[in-house]
Amino acid sequence: MLLITGTSGGLGSLIARRLADHPDATDRPDVRFGTRAPDGPGQVRVDFDDPASLDFTGVDTLLLISAGYGEDDQVIARHGAAVSAAKRDGVRHIVYTSLTGAGDHLPYALAHRWTERRLRGSGLAWTVLRNGLYAELLAALAAPGPDGVITAPLGGGRLAAVAREDLAEVAVRVALAPRAHAGQVYELVGERPLGGAELASAVGARYAPGSLAQARSALSGPEAAPFQPPMLVATYSAIASGFLDAPDTGTLRRLLGRPPRPALEVYAATAALPGTDGV
Repeated sequence: MLLITGTSGGLGSLIARRLADHPDATDRPDVRFGTRAPDGPGQVRVDFDDPASLDFTGVDTLLLISAGYGEDDQVIARHGAAVSAAKRDGVRHIVYTSLTGAGDHLPYALAHRWTERRLRGSGLAWTVLRNGLYAELLAALAAPGPDGVITAPLGGGRLAAVAREDLAEVAVRVALAPRAHAGQVYELVGERPLGGAELASAVGARYAPGSLAQARSALSGPEAAPFQPPMLVATYSAIASGFLDAPDTGTLRRLLGRPPRPALEVYAATAALPGTDGV
C-alpha cells in the first residue's frame, strides 16, 4: 500500500489529484490518502497531533508531506510521531517533502533538517525531496497592491522559485517507484531565478521595494499566528540577501522527464493585478 499524508490542502491535495490521474496508478487499488477528517473513498484518518491514533499497518511506502505549519517543537513532534509509527508498523520506505538546502538560512529549516536526520537513523529506506519555495508563494509574498506597486522587500535579490505542480508530479513519480530513489536527496528548485523587477514586468506593475520593518508591520495583523511574521520576514531577507538564487542544475528536469513549468508564468497567473485576468 502507498499512503500519502496531508492530502487535505496545498501540495498534498495536488499530489493526491495527480496520483489519481497518473497512468501508473490506474491498476493500483492499494493507494490511500491520509487526512484528519476523511470523507471520501480511499481516505483514512491520519492526525499527527494524535500519535496514539496513527496506524500504518499494511503500508509499504509512506509519502510524508511536511506538516510544517507551526512552531518547531510542534512540527518536530508531528514528524517524529509519523516516523516512529512507520517503523513500528513495518513501513518499508518513507518519501519526505523537505526544504531546499539553500533554505538553511530560513527559520523553518530546522524542523526539516531534524526530520531528515531522524529518517537517516530510522533503519527504513528513505528519499528526501528538498523542495524549493513555490512560485505560488512568491505570488503571495510579492503581489502588486491595488495601486499596481510591488513593495515586497526583495531588494536586488532573486529567488529560484518552482511551480508547485512540478513538485507534486515529482513526488508522485518517486512514490510510485521508491526503490529507484532510495537514499537520494533531491534538490528541486527553479531553473531561472526571479527578481522583483521581472515580477513587476510580468504583471504590468511597478517595483518599489519597501523595508523589512514595513513588511513586518503589514504582516502582524490580528489574524496572523505569532510565528508567521518573523517566518515571512526572514524569507524576504533571505531572498534579498541572495541566499535563494542558485538555479536548478537539471535534477528537476530529469525527474519530470520534461522542462519544468516557467516559474514566472506561474507567478504572473497567480499574482495578476486586481481587476485583470492575469497573463
